[in-house]
Amino acid sequence: MAPSSTPSIRADRPGPMYVTWDDLTAATRALAHQVTAAGKPQVVVGIVRGGMIPAAWLAHRLAIRDVRTVEVTRTTSDGINAAKSTLPTTRNPASLGDLTGLDVLLVDDIAGSGVTLNHTARMIRDLGPAQVRTAVLAVNRANWTQEPAPQHRIDYIASLTDTWVVFPWEEQHER
Repeated sequence: MAPSSTPSIRADRPGPMYVTWDDLTAATRALAHQVTAAGKPQVVVGIVRGGMIPAAWLAHRLAIRDVRTVEVTRTTSDGINAAKSTLPTTRNPASLGDLTGLDVLLVDDIAGSGVTLNHTARMIRDLGPAQVRTAVLAVNRANWTQEPAPQHRIDYIASLTDTWVVFPWEEQHER
C-alpha cells in the first residue's frame, strides 16, 4: 500500500473537528496527487453517503468520468458519536455494475474502525477488478483497533485525527 503524505485536513483542533470546504479542497488535491503517483484508476466508487462528495471531487481532479456509488453503512443515525451496528449493511450492490478487469478507486469520507471500507473493498474485489485501491479524507485513530495501523491498510489518507470529524455537508456542521 502506498504511504500517505502529510495530512491536509487540520487535525489539531479540539474535538469534534469541523472540516471546512477549504480543508476539503486541500485534502482532495493531496489525495489526487497520491493517487496519480501510482497511476490513474479507471473507475471511482463512492461509499454512500459520506463518500459521495469526495468521490465526485476526486473524479473531477483525476479526470475520470466513470463514477459509481454503493450504499454500505455501520452508522445507525446522524450526529456526533452516533451508534454503529456490528456489521455493515449493504443496499443495492448492483449499482456497482461490471468492474471486471478495471482499476477501481474506492472512496469514503472517514474510516473509524476500517470495517466499512474493508467490507466494501472485499465486495468490489469479488466483482473481478484488476485492482482496488482505497482513499479516505480522514482516519479517526481513536476508533481504529485493528492491526496493522491504518496507513498500512488504506492506500491514500488525507488526514489522521483522534476525534470525531464533522464535514461541511453534515447538518450538525453548524456550530
